[in-house]
Amino acid sequence: MRAVVQRVNRAEVRVNGSVTGKIEKGILVFLGVGEEDETRDLDYMAEKVANLRIFEDEEGKMNLSVIDVGGQALVVSQFTLYGDCRKGRRPSYSSAARPEKARSMYEKFMDILRRDYGLHVEAGIFQAEMEVDLVNDGPVTLLIDSRKTF
Repeated sequence: MRAVVQRVNRAEVRVNGSVTGKIEKGILVFLGVGEEDETRDLDYMAEKVANLRIFEDEEGKMNLSVIDVGGQALVVSQFTLYGDCRKGRRPSYSSAARPEKARSMYEKFMDILRRDYGLHVEAGIFQAEMEVDLVNDGPVTLLIDSRKTF
């Protein structure tokens, strides 16, 4: 499982001109599910994302998590995080999970953030063509891979 996590002042996602998810201060998570991902990848990613210390404390050090600051999460499914660009000019997505599995893992990821970490979670629409607007705070952008390939 892969994620791009951005610390944001605000973010929203629209489908066909309608807002499907909108947050204020918090994190925007682009989430990709791999064909080999299992429950352990899901648990690792949810715990990591919820507890990343990427918000500043009173001394200006990145020492607080989205939970600590009472922030929100906007989660957008993005299979292109599994795009392999090493050969040719067209990315291969052969390592991305099939839609049925990816949808299930995406929904479970958000459920874990809500249930286990108490986060307010908004979302895009799985497999929809989406427009995402955000104001990156910092900017702070992190890449996470549950298999720790980077």
